[in-house]
Amino acid sequence: MAADLSQIVKAYDVRGVVPDQWDEPLAELFGAAFVQVTEADAIVIGHDMRPSSPGLSRAFARGAAAQGADVTEIGLCSTDQLYYASGAFGLPGAMFTASHNPAQYNGIKMCRAGAAPVGQDTGLAQIRELAEQWLESGAPEPVAKPGTITSRDTLTDYAAHLRALVDLTSIRPLKVVVDAGNGMGGHTVPTVFAGLPLTLVPMYFELDGTFPNHEANPLDPANIVDLQQRVREESADLGIAFDGDADRCFVVDEHGDPVSPSAITALVAARELARNGGKGVIIHNLITSWSVPEVVREHGGTPARTRVGHSFIKAEMAKSGAIFGGEHSAHYYFKDFWNADTGMLAALHVLAALGGQTGPLSTLTAEYDRYVGSGEINSTVADQADRLAAIKSAYGAREDVTLDELDGLTVTSTDWWFNVRPSNTEPLLRLNAEARDEATMAKIRDEALAIIRT
Repeated sequence: MAADLSQIVKAYDVRGVVPDQWDEPLAELFGAAFVQVTEADAIVIGHDMRPSSPGLSRAFARGAAAQGADVTEIGLCSTDQLYYASGAFGLPGAMFTASHNPAQYNGIKMCRAGAAPVGQDTGLAQIRELAEQWLESGAPEPVAKPGTITSRDTLTDYAAHLRALVDLTSIRPLKVVVDAGNGMGGHTVPTVFAGLPLTLVPMYFELDGTFPNHEANPLDPANIVDLQQRVREESADLGIAFDGDADRCFVVDEHGDPVSPSAITALVAARELARNGGKGVIIHNLITSWSVPEVVREHGGTPARTRVGHSFIKAEMAKSGAIFGGEHSAHYYFKDFWNADTGMLAALHVLAALGGQTGPLSTLTAEYDRYVGSGEINSTVADQADRLAAIKSAYGAREDVTLDELDGLTVTSTDWWFNVRPSNTEPLLRLNAEARDEATMAKIRDEALAIIRT
């Protein structure tokens, strides 16, 4: 097909509409390019439940094998299950998923051995270049000795690895509602939770890549309404929602109220510091709550602030030897999981923390949720740079604030802060604000939006 690869090769992955933007023959070229760029003699491949995933995955395997790589197919899996296989086997990997995107989309998340990310600066640009060359000149010649394609199940081993990292042996019985959103959580949760003192209330566990109930994006409040209602109806202790490829988890308390991902980051950080003798670096991106670095310091750790995005988090994890990292988007990264993100391991930490004491989740998380946040507010703008400059001009002369440009523009005062970041893919500015009380947060949020939307 005459594909425009600039439209589907993103900063961190391949993603686009199937078959309009990419198809199985192109997936085969990506497989061949992946092997050439990583110089791998063996790789591991997995896929989610989307209708196009098995065919795209097998085409990628054919392309890889034709270039001499032995391919291990682990079949249906979550993205963090693919990272497990890459880490445990020491192999580069490819996961076929479009995460929370609608059904017509699909994509490839690629990594080097040990789940090290492949992005624009770490191989993805070269993979695109090779695929573009072959689209013009014809497919690459197969090597004299092609690789093999074999299958292997990793779900049980993946579950055992996660369970070995969190002590759940002595928790009190809990009732938990899990909304898998018809995504891969429906495949992994039953095995990971098996044998634990949990009464599991499953929602939308049927694997269905058309997402018949709601989008598999729990950060959109509309997509957790069913979970919130079910938690209340069941008088459950908590609810957990996973996104489509189950690498992110979102938590609601016993009232059905959402628990901030920053509060989850702080809670897990405290637990990971306790496991490591009260020492260690904890990564947090610059739009997580003030609560996160405060809790880290209170528990003996060293907070490290970074840009938004998993490539920056993972790079800083590797550089600093951090034991844990968290983002506002409900991605949670663990040193004991090859610095990769796994929502399932974060969920197990929440279950262990709640089950290890007698109070409700709302009381437990209140300790880690100390400020009032706006959530992320997107505004369409004609000129991102112009609006950022306007904000900088408006606040730059004030003596009661500090400015930094680590990622977009962050304006900080004694009682509040806000960050404005440009989207890399859309004409948007993203605003996040936080303050010590609701009135102050609303005031500073509205002031910033007035400038952004002028």
